[in-house]
Amino acid sequence: MQVLQAGPHKLILLELDPELVLNVAKQAGFEVRAEESARALTLDLTATGRQAPLLLFDAADPANLGWFSRCQFYVDGRTGQVMQTPLTLANQRDRLGQPQHASVRVRVAKELPSGYRLPGRQPVTEQVVYAILFNFLTALMKTGVAVCGSGVVQPLAGRSEGVGVRN
Repeated sequence: MQVLQAGPHKLILLELDPELVLNVAKQAGFEVRAEESARALTLDLTATGRQAPLLLFDAADPANLGWFSRCQFYVDGRTGQVMQTPLTLANQRDRLGQPQHASVRVRVAKELPSGYRLPGRQPVTEQVVYAILFNFLTALMKTGVAVCGSGVVQPLAGRSEGVGVRN
């Protein structure tokens, strides 16, 4: 981890090990393809052999209340930002534009504001980011992740609010 000075701004620059990130994703049960840039590490994740969709559900539907009450992670549906983490989530889509039920894209930010803190005022380190990533991926497979609001991220499991008139 380094502190980077860019004019009047200070940034935390995480030095993530791509091999370690790939191992974390594999331990969570995903096949992964990674792309690294100067500012982020982007992971295309697929849960091969999984019959059910990943547990990414609509938090607004009362039918999903059981999942909502036990989930650890919440995704802003408009931006894809996983709240209080350096992660961003996006759906993977098939040729028809429909979300794939066993695939997602996760972006791990490497540059964060110097005052960035995780829940509990915990400072950010590479080891903490690895742990958060593992817990997030495990939640997608086992306990559930809530999508709050509609927008670019679409739920994959449970009921979701439909658009238009219901019969």
